[in-house]
Amino acid sequence: MSLADEDRPTAASIPDGDPRHWLRPLLRPLADAAAMNGPRRGDHDLNPGYRSDGPAPLLRPAAVLVPIVDRAAGLTVLLTRRSAHLSSHAGQVAFPGGRVDPEDDGPVEAALRETEEETGIPREFVTPVGLLDPYETGTGFFIVPVVGVLREGCTPVASPLEVDEIFEVPFAFLMDIANHQRHASVWQGRERHYYAMPYESHNIWGATAGMIVNLRERLFGPA
Repeated sequence: MSLADEDRPTAASIPDGDPRHWLRPLLRPLADAAAMNGPRRGDHDLNPGYRSDGPAPLLRPAAVLVPIVDRAAGLTVLLTRRSAHLSSHAGQVAFPGGRVDPEDDGPVEAALRETEEETGIPREFVTPVGLLDPYETGTGFFIVPVVGVLREGCTPVASPLEVDEIFEVPFAFLMDIANHQRHASVWQGRERHYYAMPYESHNIWGATAGMIVNLRERLFGPA
């Protein structure tokens, strides 16, 4: 189900009530997780011509959870800061997630499993409500972002092997396009442009920021 632009909520007036109810019709259905045809987002969004040449099956499948925390004081988004000792993307801000293992029953299962491993949040506290567009990274991953509503009552515990910090950012901050910056740097001899959303001491950038931009567009329409 999709909504016309005039039926969408606005970022300036985030709906009250149970977010599971108003988020679901604005997202891709969970049933799309197996095939994920249609629009594909990625690092190429801001870098025309910079895209993995192969079809999705040739990219390494991965999934992340986009955890929207339903707090009485207002919605937040839970993020992690990856361990500084990891071999890739060390110290970067990320959604909990990782590769889809052969034992996983699809991307949704993988996202919930990885979230529990990295943050200690039991899947019973998470209600998956829909998907964002799949995201291709320049490092060769095909990521399925699973949006889930996390209810209060669970205290996250960071995995010492994978996560240095777990923190939350106000949902309204991330949905405000005034906080969506565009930066550029040289990587592998080429200039690459990317989104960044600095918040307090955290630098949210790259694929994570790109998925947040897609979330904003899905919920509230193009900027």
